[in-house]
Amino acid sequence: MSAYIEKGSLKIAPTLYSFITKKALVGLDVSEAEFWQGFEAVLNEFTHPNNELLNKRIQLQTAIDEFHTQQKEASFEQYKTFLQSIGYLEAQAVEAQAAERSDSAQISTQNIDEEIAKMAGPQLVVPINNARYALNAVNARWGSLYDALYGTDALGSLPSGKQYDANRGDEVIQQARKYLDVIAPLTHGSHVQSTAYYIENQQLVVALSDDTRTTLQDPAQLKGYQGSLNNISAILLEHNGLHAEIQFDPTHPIGERDPANIKDIALESALTTIMDCEDSVAAVDAEDKTLVYQNWLGLMQGNLSVELEKNGKTSIRKMHANRFYKTPDGAHEGLTLSGRSLMFIRNVGHLMQNDAVLFNDEPVYEGIMDGIITSLIAKHDLSKNSAFENSKTGSVYIVKPKMHGSEEVAFTCSLFSAIETALKLPSYTLKIGIMDEERRTSLNLSACIAKAKERVVFINTGFLDRTGDEIHTSMLKGAFAPKAELKERPWLQAYEMANVITGLNHGLSGKAQIGKGMWPMPELMANMMQTKVAHPKAGASTAWVPSPTAATLHALHYHQVDVFEVQQHLSTHTFDGVDTILDIPLLQSQRTLTDDEIQRELDNNVQGILGYVVRWVHQGIGCSKVPDINNVGLMEDRATLRISSQHIANWLEHGLLTANQVNESLKRMAKLVDEQNQGDASYIPMLPDLDNSIGFQAAKDLIFLGKIQPNGYTEPLLHQRRREMKARLAQQSVVTDDFTKQSA
Repeated sequence: MSAYIEKGSLKIAPTLYSFITKKALVGLDVSEAEFWQGFEAVLNEFTHPNNELLNKRIQLQTAIDEFHTQQKEASFEQYKTFLQSIGYLEAQAVEAQAAERSDSAQISTQNIDEEIAKMAGPQLVVPINNARYALNAVNARWGSLYDALYGTDALGSLPSGKQYDANRGDEVIQQARKYLDVIAPLTHGSHVQSTAYYIENQQLVVALSDDTRTTLQDPAQLKGYQGSLNNISAILLEHNGLHAEIQFDPTHPIGERDPANIKDIALESALTTIMDCEDSVAAVDAEDKTLVYQNWLGLMQGNLSVELEKNGKTSIRKMHANRFYKTPDGAHEGLTLSGRSLMFIRNVGHLMQNDAVLFNDEPVYEGIMDGIITSLIAKHDLSKNSAFENSKTGSVYIVKPKMHGSEEVAFTCSLFSAIETALKLPSYTLKIGIMDEERRTSLNLSACIAKAKERVVFINTGFLDRTGDEIHTSMLKGAFAPKAELKERPWLQAYEMANVITGLNHGLSGKAQIGKGMWPMPELMANMMQTKVAHPKAGASTAWVPSPTAATLHALHYHQVDVFEVQQHLSTHTFDGVDTILDIPLLQSQRTLTDDEIQRELDNNVQGILGYVVRWVHQGIGCSKVPDINNVGLMEDRATLRISSQHIANWLEHGLLTANQVNESLKRMAKLVDEQNQGDASYIPMLPDLDNSIGFQAAKDLIFLGKIQPNGYTEPLLHQRRREMKARLAQQSVVTDDFTKQSA
């Protein structure tokens, strides 16, 4: 790296410094001097407390390890009392159930956008360093139902061939019209029978094939239209707070074959998107972080674009404009709806440091750096420095992952206050999304919410990270059950239910999102349609999906289930689940695994680790669709890696596996992963020289050093190996350039 730029006790990498001064600060009321002085002040105030929080994690884990080693026969009550005595299970968590319904316990967050507070629908999470993915996600606010049904297996099969299949198209139209019966039920008849749509006397009138006319059961569902009353091109409906647009065009290849000339149905889909700086991103140095921040600036200024080439044609992808409608009453101002998903930004957690900036010659905590810089960039949205508007209420939405307990949440809220001061933002502009994905947070969620009651806009469960932390926390207690069985244990359902009930008891309904985790199989949409309806039924106002297409399909679940009605019903319940959540999902004493079962579990874990790690380390890809051992594509990020590596480390610790077994599986699975990636021209194989494959060695480290990794996190080892890989690639580039020059 070239020489740092010095500002007080800060040293800033030139690439980041140039970006901040020449791009991020331009057009804002914060001068360069004010920014760097504010940055320094924040680091001076929060670096030591950040250190102390990480030290406390170590102290707690050490105490738990000693307990499991020295008191192997301890009862559950002794275990719970011990956790209370060391502060792992906070006193407030034990007492919270009696207090959390009081007025003082209710969140008081102000200025929350409707997409978060008043609406329920799908959520996307995308790596922000990939501009194309980011644009696809922000533009996924609206999606074609016809395309989603036609191009996936949602109807039970995939389309065959590249040519349009008219029979499949007819099946899509029939199914879409059945969904219209859910979205916009008629006083009699079905949308399947419709032959024409009109607006008469400010009401929707539908002509049916039996020569009768019908109207909406709820006339208020009609919100607007496009075109003219004599030639309507689109009709806008609202149901359960979500919009649907029936589009008409008799000249369109689909519309001309349709009895009512419907060419498509557009559904309001991804209401919100988390632009991710964390688990799905491989950003290890100043160069990587600057790209992350550049893309966020492009989104906040509304000018992010990418050039795409397909079939020899070049196109520019950019952010979608708003959608405009005439209202049924003919009001002059009409109706405007956002064409884009409302954006959160997910900062890095408290653990990692990054040398893009040095403070007193030490790499800064990346979470603090993210907080300052992403908030600075978001100020462009607040300052109206964009053709588009993200937050209509003047808020910045920051998801903060991997926090352990309420003390760490309180630290983040204090950090946000200091950032607001440094950036001249009104108090409580920065809102917080709490990822309930660590065991201490799950057990102490009520206390966590209470610490952030003026800022919280989001709580969300995450099975994979939560399970990875579960395994690492109780590493020495005993061997854990196979991964598939972990999902069936009572602790998981207790965790999921406690998250919702606790959120509702703190008044999140109608004020903040209660979320659920990812559907990891983007190609299995039929399964998703059968399974993921459970999330809104559980009272979750949002849930993660792996693609814009999945968002459109998942949106149908929010038409089928009125989430706020479910939440109203659940708000009368009391459930803390602490005792069940504390039930460690070990391999049951009467359960004996066969050698084949152990080998299959090992191979599945190893293949998943290698498939993900080799792309992360060799190619810098933090999230992608990785084929599993059965060649089923799974969306993988560091959370999946954490659980798999910790699971193997646990079985090694308790003798279910030997190091030789693991090494043998690593070699076999490396060959399989290389074969699975043969079609990727940029893929760097591990074989034949595994000893010199940085990705392969990273996978080994994650397994054999997994026991001693902080809270089982994979980031420290991944970052170390990715930087090593970048250095190797840079050296190879130099050698190649020298050879080219000499040859010339």
